[in-house]
Amino acid sequence: MANSRLSVAIHILSLIASKPYEQITSDSIAESVNTNPVVIRRMCGLLKKGGILTSRAGISGATLLKSPADITLLNIYLAVQSKSEWFAIHDHPNHHCPIGSKIHPTLNNAFSTIQQSMEKELAQITLQDIMDEMDIYSKI
Repeated sequence: MANSRLSVAIHILSLIASKPYEQITSDSIAESVNTNPVVIRRMCGLLKKGGILTSRAGISGATLLKSPADITLLNIYLAVQSKSEWFAIHDHPNHHCPIGSKIHPTLNNAFSTIQQSMEKELAQITLQDIMDEMDIYSKI
């Protein structure tokens, strides 16, 4: 099953950024994402811990700590996604097999290269770029 944390986080941040003067509740965000508000609150907690969102106790809603043009998809990715989850390698290959004995170091090298390329690309795209592509301000 594909991990959708990054896309859900981008969805949440796009909603919050599109209504900077409103306090959007986790219930209304959950309705847009089509998930449970608990999932949204958990994700907002990760984004807060990652230095992207801020919120105040007892007041619903959250605020971006930076402008959407200053938040890259890499910032979001690093806040919500464990690096180890993207390219997991199966456990306990047979070390007596010529493939099994070499698969871990080989895949670690390949996956590391892919991860670095992916992160470089994510660093080039901002939340504002995503919002501009959706033409979000004209539709909300």
